[in-house]
Amino acid sequence: MKFSIIRMCGGKALIASSSEQLNIDLKHASDILAHEGFKINRNDDGLMLIMNWKEMEVTLYPQGKVMFFPLTEKEMAIEYASMIINKVK
Repeated sequence: MKFSIIRMCGGKALIASSSEQLNIDLKHASDILAHEGFKINRNDDGLMLIMNWKEMEVTLYPQGKVMFFPLTEKEMAIEYASMIINKVK
């Protein structure tokens, strides 16, 4: 899967945006990722899923975008986003 990377928050956060248009069920994703060790903070009515993982705040959006804060390494953002998306799509 291909991703484009967007820097946010003065370069301290990265958003990996899937090149595929996805429609991820965030309730289902929440269940899967909680089982995988993600600490679920909020699931805002299908708009976004906010979690903690590997000392980062991770936000998953239904369209296939994943934001990592703090993270500055593009390759890691792509690796992590690929892993997350493949588990929940």
